[in-house]
Amino acid sequence: MRKRRKTTKKKTSLATKAQQKLIKAIALFIISFLAIIFLFGDHGVYQLYRIKMLRNTTQKRIEELRAEKQEFANEKNRLETDLNYIESIAREKYRMAKSGEKVFKVIPKHKK
Repeated sequence: MRKRRKTTKKKTSLATKAQQKLIKAIALFIISFLAIIFLFGDHGVYQLYRIKMLRNTTQKRIEELRAEKQEFANEKNRLETDLNYIESIAREKYRMAKSGEKVFKVIPKHKK
């Protein structure tokens, strides 16, 4: 009888070791799967990082556009009210002159 008991203990210990290995493998698989989802899933760390970077670039672009809008508003105000500014633009941009003035166009030399 002693032999039978020893063999049954060995069989049960082998079965429990196999079960323990199986449980460890399944636990490792589940932990790995959850880690991958946590890092790279739809709501994972990587996605949150990308969204934060996109938000920062969008905020910078909004600030640039607001500054540009303010510049255009200032330009519009000057064009509506400042006659000297309008005259300077007409002279520089459109090469206009007052009566009695002469406009000279300077042509730069092209280096060959």
